[in-house]
Amino acid sequence: MADFRQEQADPARFYSALAADSVGQLSGYLDLSGGTVLDVGGGPGYFRDAFEAAGSTYWALDADVGELSGLGSIPRGTVLGDGMNLPFRDGAVDLCYSSNVLEHVSRPWEMADEMLRVTRPGGIAFISYTVWYGPWGGHETSPWHYLGGARARRRYAARQGHEPKNKYGESLFAVTVQDGIAWARRQQAGTVLDVIPRYNPRWTYWLTRVPGVRELATWNLVIVVRKA
Repeated sequence: MADFRQEQADPARFYSALAADSVGQLSGYLDLSGGTVLDVGGGPGYFRDAFEAAGSTYWALDADVGELSGLGSIPRGTVLGDGMNLPFRDGAVDLCYSSNVLEHVSRPWEMADEMLRVTRPGGIAFISYTVWYGPWGGHETSPWHYLGGARARRRYAARQGHEPKNKYGESLFAVTVQDGIAWARRQQAGTVLDVIPRYNPRWTYWLTRVPGVRELATWNLVIVVRKA
């Protein structure tokens, strides 16, 4: 969990740890060797090395040029675009992957639908997002987000002398466990393989079935769907 606190101070540490974790998890759902991966919200490409080392062809998409050039230049295989309107044909990739991005878009479940659209039949859509009522829901404004996102944003600006990177209501939105469960139930494009808390011990997975408690006990929710 210490890596969460390093997102801005040491992004290479933060995102490299996420990349290694992601490749390990995804290997349980599909063979990454020889597959095509689209990383929605991939930023400057911290995940590229991990996926390519696993044998995948890697594409990254982001809407923010600043994020894409975070490592000094925009790397190969990178697309500037909107996660809610992906510039890819239907069934284009074997794996459509997104980590800690859904909470940053204003219409998150439109993005989830788009991810399924561009996934080939038999492929995997892997959606992982930070839960609003979890300990890190407010990102750098945590734990004050528990008193309200707008209030936490104002407090941060007053204390730090500048706005947070993740601005509640603009680039950070309240997305809950219940939201994810509801989308997983209503989507009709594939079979839901898992809806689980990403960083929790396995013995706590049953908590996702307990309304209220699951919101506070979950740092990050993973939804895995196999495209029909």
